[in-house]
Amino acid sequence: MSIQFTADSTCDLGKHIAERNIGIMPLSVILGGDSYLDGVNIVPQDIFDYVEKTGELPKTAAPSIADFEEFFGKYVEEGKTVIHFNISAKSSSSNAYAVQAAEKFKGKVFVVDTKALSSGQGLLVMKAADLAEEGKTAEEIVEIVNALRPKVNTSFIPDRLDYLYMGGRCSRMAMYGANAFKIHPLIEMEDGQLVAETKYHGSMKRCIDKYINDLAAKYPKYDNTRCFITHSTADPELVQFAKEKVAATFSFREVLETVAGSVITGHCGRNTLGVLFIAE
Repeated sequence: MSIQFTADSTCDLGKHIAERNIGIMPLSVILGGDSYLDGVNIVPQDIFDYVEKTGELPKTAAPSIADFEEFFGKYVEEGKTVIHFNISAKSSSSNAYAVQAAEKFKGKVFVVDTKALSSGQGLLVMKAADLAEEGKTAEEIVEIVNALRPKVNTSFIPDRLDYLYMGGRCSRMAMYGANAFKIHPLIEMEDGQLVAETKYHGSMKRCIDKYINDLAAKYPKYDNTRCFITHSTADPELVQFAKEKVAATFSFREVLETVAGSVITGHCGRNTLGVLFIAE
C-alpha cells in the first residue's frame, strides 16, 4: 500500500515539504478584493505591506469541498491512500470540508484534525512520515497521530499585539498596555483553540529566554526526534538566540527553523516566535 501525506498550507513546514513528499492544499488569503493562495503567490511581506497601508488584517478562506475532492482524487487515482492533516477544526472550516470530501473516496482518504496550527500541525505530519518509513499501515498511523495530538506543544510569543487586536483576540486597552509596557503573552493551543494565560515582561530576547526555560520545566520528558523554531519573519538575532538556547536546554536530534506562511502571519504579526515539539 502506497501512502500519500497531505496537509493544508498552515502546517508551515517550509523546505521539509519537498523532503518528505507532502502534498499541500493552500488556503486563500484575501487582500481587499484580491484572492491569493497561501505559499503559492503571496508571501508574508505582502501581509505586512497590506496591513500598514490599510490598517486592516487580510481575510482567509478554506478550500471548498470540490477543491478537496479534486486534490484528493489525483492521489487516489494513482492508487495511493491519503492521510490529510488539517489546521484545528476550531480555527478553520478547512477540516470540515476535507472530511466531507473524503467521504467520496470510501476509505481511501483519512482526515486528521490536528487540533494545532503552524508547525504544531507540521510535527504530526513529520511523525506520520516517520511511522510510514517504519512500515506502519495507514490505519495504524492515523491511530498513533490522533493519540499524540494532546502531547503537541503548540505555543508562541508575539512581539506586539496589534494583529491580535485587529483580529478581535484582545482589547484595545490590552494592546496599548502590552505594547507600552513590553508585555508579551504566551499564546498556546489547548484542545484545538488558542488561549493566553502566562505573560512575560521585557525585551523579546528576555521573554524567549524565560519561555524556553518554562517549556523545559513543563515538559521534562519529550520526543527528542525534532523541534521546530517557527517565526513570522523574526529578527535574525532573536532566531539565533532561540536556536542556541534550545540546543543548550534540550536534547533534540534536529532543531528545524521554519518561517510562518501568510495565513499564520496574518493572525500574529511580525517577530512572533514559537518553540514547538511533541511531549511524552
